[in-house]
Amino acid sequence: MNMRFRDLVLARQRVGVRLAAFALAAGWGAVACAASATDVRRDATVLAIEKAKPSVVNIATARIVEYRDFYQELLRQFYGAHTPSRRREQLDSIGSGVIIHEDGYVLSNLHVVRRASRVQVKLWDGTIYDAEPVVGTEQSDVALLRLKAPPGKKFQAIQLAEDDDLLLGETVLALGNPYGLGESVSRGILSSKNRRPPVGDEPLEIADWLQTDAAINPGNSGGPLINLRGELIGLNVAVYQGQGIGFAIPVKQVSAALSQFFAPELTDELWLGVRLQANSSPPVITAVQPGSPAEKAGLRPGQQVLQVNGQAVNNLIGFTKLVAAAGRNTLNLLVAQNQDRRSVRVTLVPFPELIREKLGLVLDSPTPQGLLISEVEANSPADRAQLQRGFLLAAMDGQPTRDLWKVGNLLTTKQPGDQVQLMVVVPRRSGGGYPRQVAVTLRVR
Repeated sequence: MNMRFRDLVLARQRVGVRLAAFALAAGWGAVACAASATDVRRDATVLAIEKAKPSVVNIATARIVEYRDFYQELLRQFYGAHTPSRRREQLDSIGSGVIIHEDGYVLSNLHVVRRASRVQVKLWDGTIYDAEPVVGTEQSDVALLRLKAPPGKKFQAIQLAEDDDLLLGETVLALGNPYGLGESVSRGILSSKNRRPPVGDEPLEIADWLQTDAAINPGNSGGPLINLRGELIGLNVAVYQGQGIGFAIPVKQVSAALSQFFAPELTDELWLGVRLQANSSPPVITAVQPGSPAEKAGLRPGQQVLQVNGQAVNNLIGFTKLVAAAGRNTLNLLVAQNQDRRSVRVTLVPFPELIREKLGLVLDSPTPQGLLISEVEANSPADRAQLQRGFLLAAMDGQPTRDLWKVGNLLTTKQPGDQVQLMVVVPRRSGGGYPRQVAVTLRVR
């Protein structure tokens, strides 16, 4: 029995040697060597972080603070002198952000930057740039900044995920650059998607946000929440204190905010009347305003915008840049839908012309209190409401009107016959009285 067992073992060893030789001849050995040379630590998490890291920035904001120095305090204590406080700029590192375009556009939370007198952005490699706030929206708490970089400077931008490409339970990573100390990463899962449909103009809250157990530390607010592809799926916004629960603005809401930020209405004060998807290439029309130049030209939701005046369009920001570069109000667009391509000619309406057409007003000289009425068209809605040159337009439909964009943007939503509520400041007449505010109702023509 022992001899038979030994023969059986030897036979199996000979078979093993032949199989190994066959594997080497078939090239399996090369694969095995390559596998042994791979660093097992470089998993999908590490690769996603390395891909997204260069786009993550620290946000530092400056504000003006009042203070008294030693000598001022001495005068006050011993002599009762009332000397004015001195003012200085105090820089606080309070949040994070993420680069979303190579031209230096940065996203963060509006609550991070809204009260700043100056904003500085620190990149992952330690480079610091001043940044100018471009626009923000309270409804979604998203703010857009632009780095003040030398002409031609390009930055590494993060890629946005598709709007609804979210898997409950998938691994997610919360990135940030808190306090300018360098990158910060935490890992968790996507615990919950947003729990209710859009609610109009109401501010977003917990029910609208993504929920994750990835720690969103103080200072990470405004940084990206990414998936294992390194794509942005949300913008970190808050942490539920003591519960290990973090929240992020969904990429769908971020994309909607970008569609508004990079519309010709905001960037060039030109009424086009379409919304383009921010995370598609080429951009896709998602909405068309009734009665707008876009609707009159035949543009429809679902169409891809391929060209502007013969120039190829890669994305939403590229579209906006081509519109601005056109230098005129007429655009020739090449659009496609379901393999059907056609050319569309659109005539954009400048906001001053839109305001005059709908209300009969000419506005200029923006001030912190509003816009000065410089002309009133005869027999117009404004004239019938007895508005006069020299009055100040302070608010429209309850919203302050400190710039032409606000007035024009509100009027794009009005149809002929709709009412609009104005608050105007009437200057005092020579010889007495103070300026007074008057509420006026106009009917849009």
